Amino acid sequence: MPTFTHRLAQPDDLEALRAVMARAIAQLQHGFLTPEQVAASHQVMGLDTQLIADQSYFLIEDEAGTIAGCGGWSFRATLYGGDASIVAREPQRLDPARDAAKIRAMYTDPAFTRRGIGRRVLGLCEDAARAAGFARAEMMATMAGVPLYEACGYRPIEPTLSAPIAGVRVPLVRMEKAL
Repeated sequence: MPTFTHRLAQPDDLEALRAVMARAIAQLQHGFLTPEQVAASHQVMGLDTQLIADQSYFLIEDEAGTIAGCGGWSFRATLYGGDASIVAREPQRLDPARDAAKIRAMYTDPAFTRRGIGRRVLGLCEDAARAAGFARAEMMATMAGVPLYEACGYRPIEPTLSAPIAGVRVPLVRMEKAL
């Protein structure tokens, strides 16, 4: 059984993180989305490098330094989407007494699924948000992520669709949890 460690992502991890995300989107969304929606997902999802700058983006790696999964949380208003996505950035800071922390950009490399990686990343994010004074967390979940998030205590708030990408909309679900 491999041993996994975690750390905060750094700018020199970007290439490897983007490769994990591309594989996860391409391989783990099947069965939940149409092939057209999977293709469009690459423009809806992704890494917001503000999370790395804010030091709120975790990665889990094995003994060889291979990234098994990643995800972050944010004290900023942006709910989802990466640097290259069609979603607008909302960099204003949230008020922990009033607002929910945002759980962001959760991905597991397809070679490491079903090993507790997503649950571990989510726990790291929740602990960090709680330590920063947040009492709630919310996220925009992919259809493939909903079963994990529900198992971890998140509840669906509202289903939505992404903005159209070449006429294709990607289904998403806003979810929340009391921390």
